[in-house]
Amino acid sequence: MAVLGGQWQMEFHRPHKTLDVWKVAMELCRDVYRVTERLPEGEKYGLVAQIRRAAISIPSNIAEGAGRNSLAEFSQFLSIAQGSLAELDTQLELCGKYLGFLDEQSVTEVQEKVERISRMITALRRSLKTKK
Repeated sequence: MAVLGGQWQMEFHRPHKTLDVWKVAMELCRDVYRVTERLPEGEKYGLVAQIRRAAISIPSNIAEGAGRNSLAEFSQFLSIAQGSLAELDTQLELCGKYLGFLDEQSVTEVQEKVERISRMITALRRSLKTKK
């Protein structure tokens, strides 16, 4: 326990904050929020909300998995994050190439980060398998 502002607070271990993949996923969320601001107002409750939810799901699942008690559970949450990456990639492709809502450069920049995170998750899952 620690004293914070004159009150006792439980110290909370945050293992996810040491993971590079979580840090890059948080940057991805920031980038997605910036890009989706350019989508039409009529998509505010449609594509914008869906894309942002998919993006937020990525670091959230990495964090939840890192906080679990077993490597198998961590790996499962990384798998869910990987699924959210695929969902986000599809939605970005839809907004750029198919609907013309976003310019190709904006989509490509975010998709490059999606691919980077996917590779990082794959490598992390492999390393977890060797620790079993």
